[in-house]
Amino acid sequence: MMIKKGIGIVLISLLAFNLTACGNTGSTSEPAPTQAETPKAQDEKKDQAEEQKGPQDFTTAVKTVVDELAKSSNGEKVDFALVEKTYIEKIKPAVEARDTEFNEQVSVQLDGALTAGKEGSLDTQIVKQVFDKLLQKVAFLSVRHELNEVGEHWDDKEKVKAEIEEAKQFYDPILKSTLEKRDTAYETQLVSAVEGAFSAMESATEVLDFQLAKQVVDKTMMKGFYLAAGASPNGYAYKIEKAVKEDPEHAGIAQAEGWAFYQSLHPYISKHASEEAEFINSQFDLTNDAAKIKADEINQAFIRGVAKVALDEYAESFESWGKDKSVITALEGALFIQMMEIDLKRVLGEEPTAQVIEKAGLLLEAVKSGDKEQAETLFKDVKNVLDQLSVLGK
Repeated sequence: MMIKKGIGIVLISLLAFNLTACGNTGSTSEPAPTQAETPKAQDEKKDQAEEQKGPQDFTTAVKTVVDELAKSSNGEKVDFALVEKTYIEKIKPAVEARDTEFNEQVSVQLDGALTAGKEGSLDTQIVKQVFDKLLQKVAFLSVRHELNEVGEHWDDKEKVKAEIEEAKQFYDPILKSTLEKRDTAYETQLVSAVEGAFSAMESATEVLDFQLAKQVVDKTMMKGFYLAAGASPNGYAYKIEKAVKEDPEHAGIAQAEGWAFYQSLHPYISKHASEEAEFINSQFDLTNDAAKIKADEINQAFIRGVAKVALDEYAESFESWGKDKSVITALEGALFIQMMEIDLKRVLGEEPTAQVIEKAGLLLEAVKSGDKEQAETLFKDVKNVLDQLSVLGK
């Protein structure tokens, strides 16, 4: 990992890898709020400006930045002036809009990486990975944003159609290739699942059908990040461990990829399993020595964390029984179980994994049909498995 000596403090202060950091260290071209223009009004203006530019400007700019930073892998000089100009003018408005909407800190992290890269205190190959993967997170949040807009404007069919199309414009050029790589590595069907869900959204006549398809898109992309960061045997946790032994110079690059991929999952897991979320984050953090990273421990923390998320989704399903939310959260519980499928086959075995996935599907059907007795019976079996997984490795 080609980081200059003394970079530990720089990483902490500039890259803001600790998600509890607050504020934006980067400069913006926007004026300070006045009495006539409140922070809320400024946020609305920023969001409107970002919307007017549309997904294509953002995705084109992302490609420009990532391609320029990628020159470093061939030993070519990177034009940081181009990277900075493109980022500030074409990308940062969208990043800040998503930060505001989802209470994120991506702009702080990207500003820090850019500063460290320009100063030479951080290997440009690592800067490339931070930008590449964090901008995938922004695209992921932008898909969420567009699909949330659909739910808010369901009666306006033209707007619904436009929002779904914009969501796809963020997904296709930035996120699809990540899912394709996971499909190749794990023989999964993530791309097919997302495309099928988008088709279901477009043909949905009821808002619940749309909301269910939206969850499939959202959780399938999360599954892609899970497989990329911590799943066995092809997640970056395992790639780091392998690189430490076989190619130490590139272990830091793999570590940056693992950290940045994980950022799309960290806020969600942190809400339900803070201990596991912080452990994973601290393991991937570039201030941690790559040689100390233990892939199996990260993997087990992923499983525990996602199992706890699923348990909370099911709890919410029973709490909101009889409402659309009950069906939606029951589906989310099932999708989080499926998120772990690759690892569950190794931990539980093929047959037990197939059984718990099947029961999760039957549980969803029971919730849909309003059969609470059947749902409670099925949930006992599902909960037993999730409870076991929630303490895996402890």
